[in-house]
Amino acid sequence: MKKIDIYEELKNNAYPGRGIVIGKSQNGKFAVTAYFIMGRSQNSRNRVFVPDGEGIRTQAYDPSKLEDPHLIIYAPVRVLGNKTIVTNGDQTDTIYDLMNQQLTFEQSLRTREFEDDAPNYTPRISGIIKHDDNNFNYAMSILKSANGDPSSCQRYTFSYGNPVAGEGRFIHTYMGDGNPLPSFEGEPKLVAIPNDIDEFTEGLWNALNEDNKVSLFVRFIDLDTGRTETKIVNKNV
Repeated sequence: MKKIDIYEELKNNAYPGRGIVIGKSQNGKFAVTAYFIMGRSQNSRNRVFVPDGEGIRTQAYDPSKLEDPHLIIYAPVRVLGNKTIVTNGDQTDTIYDLMNQQLTFEQSLRTREFEDDAPNYTPRISGIIKHDDNNFNYAMSILKSANGDPSSCQRYTFSYGNPVAGEGRFIHTYMGDGNPLPSFEGEPKLVAIPNDIDEFTEGLWNALNEDNKVSLFVRFIDLDTGRTETKIVNKNV
């Protein structure tokens, strides 16, 4: 698979929706993840990321304008021991709870389907990072309808062991803008991962469509110490 420039990829897509990136820094020192949200409606755009323990949650920027919390208020990132869970919905809690009961990432997601936002049936995208003893692996998942037919849920899981330094994978909810919104297709895209969290955060934020971007989360996990560095950027400040 050809490695693509994620910044150019985002600049050329006005509405990828919500996206997850996971990979290893070029110097091999960090497990890296990023998650962004975008919005077309006032309700979707009326959000910010805020810290929540070791993870983050979404909340309304202006509570008086919150029309419907369904599908937009959730915890995108939670940490369970040496595992970091990143998703685009409340399946974060499902994965956290069921993995805490010794189910696997894939087994946990078999209890869920795509979102119930007809006619888009937005895919549920999820990622998990596991790190220990200076090593890490990760997996990504997408649950989506059968080309807009909600009678069938299509489930795909992609696992990456011993990731290559300087490489990551990028999955997002929509191929682009449209009515209904077309679901992501294919396997997660191969992208380059830099060494510097500020460079990565700035590059991603600046590449996202100015009208549609809402919030961005980036985390670097030191594979030697387990310490984390996190950046959060909100359009609403």
